[in-house]
Amino acid sequence: MQKVAMQKLLLSYVQPVMVAAVLLFWAFGPADWIANPWSIVIATLTTTALIQALEWVNERHSSWRLTRREFFTDVFYVVLSYTVIAWATKTFADEPMMAAKQALGIATPWAMHLPFVVQVALVVVLIEFGQYWLHRLMHNQSFFWSTHAPHHHLTQLNAMKGAVGNPIELFLISLSVIALLDLPQAAIFCALNILAVVSTFAHANTRFDPPRWYAFAFTTIQHHSLHHSVTYEDTRCNYGNSLILLDRIFGTYRSGEAELVGQDERRRLTIPEQFLFPARPLIDRIRTRQPNPDTEAAA
Repeated sequence: MQKVAMQKLLLSYVQPVMVAAVLLFWAFGPADWIANPWSIVIATLTTTALIQALEWVNERHSSWRLTRREFFTDVFYVVLSYTVIAWATKTFADEPMMAAKQALGIATPWAMHLPFVVQVALVVVLIEFGQYWLHRLMHNQSFFWSTHAPHHHLTQLNAMKGAVGNPIELFLISLSVIALLDLPQAAIFCALNILAVVSTFAHANTRFDPPRWYAFAFTTIQHHSLHHSVTYEDTRCNYGNSLILLDRIFGTYRSGEAELVGQDERRRLTIPEQFLFPARPLIDRIRTRQPNPDTEAAA
């Protein structure tokens, strides 16, 4: 009995330990490697792969067990996020924002003198604050919901599922104001890596339930599985992708957990359906205007 309790205690610290390890790595890792712009890609992919592997160590629900089709769909979206979406974010958001920053003479030298941990926390909070309100908008406005709904058509949760969705939504949630701040690259990359670890665990089919103090601030699979519940009204809670603390502050937190996830009677969407989902009303209107060949032949 004591052995089981000790094992449960050790498993509960998997998530906090991984977050701490990421923080220490970016704070004290090799300067040359950290300065490389590809380091964040390698780091986030490595941590995602590790969390994905943990699904085979201690899975949460057998009904969420990763299948070949789910795996290759997830990989497709991860590649899409690191290529097309990353390029679009850089080209249409970050670079114009940095150009505007220089043209307007915006500077935040004070941010460069903050302790490293505070710099990381600042980036985490700013990104999550924007994503919280965007996520909330997506659940309360029809067009934005149409871009976000494909993500809620997931019928199981796995480590890479956070990358699955309509490309419009994937682009929107990649936006932030971090480009306007003067911060060391290591702090920005560390924050992005921590957010990736937390949000990946929040989608993963793993049973490493963290301590209460961790779950008070950070989003867990319990919080996020409830957000993916099968009825639309039940999804309107726990909007924080990584910081459930924001839901506690703004009154949208709800406790609980769900195993059954999905929308529209849990119908799984194909990749083309996910891409075209926001255009469904337009496609339906075009189809209704097209003449019916059987009707014309009868006439």
